[in-house]
Amino acid sequence: MAAKPEGGGSRDPAAAGAAAGHGGQRSPIAWQVLSALFLLAMGGIHLYLRFQGAGGLIGVLFVLNAIGGLVLAIAVVAARRRLLRVASVLSLLFMAGTLLALVLALTVSLFGIRQRLGGELVVTTLVVESIGTIVLVVTTTLVFRMRRDA
Repeated sequence: MAAKPEGGGSRDPAAAGAAAGHGGQRSPIAWQVLSALFLLAMGGIHLYLRFQGAGGLIGVLFVLNAIGGLVLAIAVVAARRRLLRVASVLSLLFMAGTLLALVLALTVSLFGIRQRLGGELVVTTLVVESIGTIVLVVTTTLVFRMRRDA
């Protein structure tokens, strides 16, 4: 069994001070990056589907979804302070809303379109948007806790 160095704690006083200064909490940057990746994945799926033939109103909405995912991904990573709160909440609502739209299209139809579970990338989209929503809930919670503790 290895002996602890003198002082018993971390050799990096900056790391120890940073953790102690925020009640042991760390910056939610890893969650922000993960949230951004899910937003980009969601937007990428919709852009792919648009170029695979989704036309009309749905095609336009898919392009807007891709643009929104990109803008929100950048905002979640780049924003600070209050804007980070706004970006994380908007991202959560956007992801959850997109997931809800897909569930509606699978069950009762949306804009006159009824989707099938066997449709192109439907299961993948359900997985990405479900996990993305959970990740964004965690990110948003951490962002609000971080601001309250600061």
